[in-house]
Amino acid sequence: MFTGIIETLGVVSNIEKDLENIHFTIKSNITNELKIDQSVAHNGVCLTVIEINGDEYVVTAIKETIDKTNIGDLSVGTQVNIERAMKLGDRLDGHIVQGHVDETGVCKGIKDEEGSTVFTFEYNSKNNNVTIEKGSITVNGVSLTVVNSKESEFSVAIIPYTLEHTVFKNFEVGTKVNLEFDVIGKYVARLQGLHK
Repeated sequence: MFTGIIETLGVVSNIEKDLENIHFTIKSNITNELKIDQSVAHNGVCLTVIEINGDEYVVTAIKETIDKTNIGDLSVGTQVNIERAMKLGDRLDGHIVQGHVDETGVCKGIKDEEGSTVFTFEYNSKNNNVTIEKGSITVNGVSLTVVNSKESEFSVAIIPYTLEHTVFKNFEVGTKVNLEFDVIGKYVARLQGLHK
């Protein structure tokens, strides 16, 4: 379980294919605090630490994860948002995030709003995922509030701190992102008949 509050950025330093799996080596300033078997979210994708070497650690993505997320698009040198699993008793500063990506979306607009940056994303509404105005959404692991919710599109407003300290600063129109829709929002939508 995660909160969507990014701890740090990591950099992909090596990628190794292994049959249908991919092993990613990540260089991070929190590697010395990690343990083998620990769950860490990478752009919102929960992966297990399988090896630690100095300031680098290795995680493995299986075919199911590669098919449903943007993790297979990573390349050496790519930055990733990193968050460790929450501890029981910690403050829940973002929202409840499972680290299980529902689908990918595409950035279709970036607008400077003089103090914040508004990003608009498009997703496939045929997957029965919905956003709720002022509800929560996770984009590449970042917990955000939905604005301008539409059937297959929504926007989020990013403050300068979040822009500087996450991979949002690297987004362009056309960037593919991981989306995890709010588990509570899904439940409410189901009750309201918006979600099957």
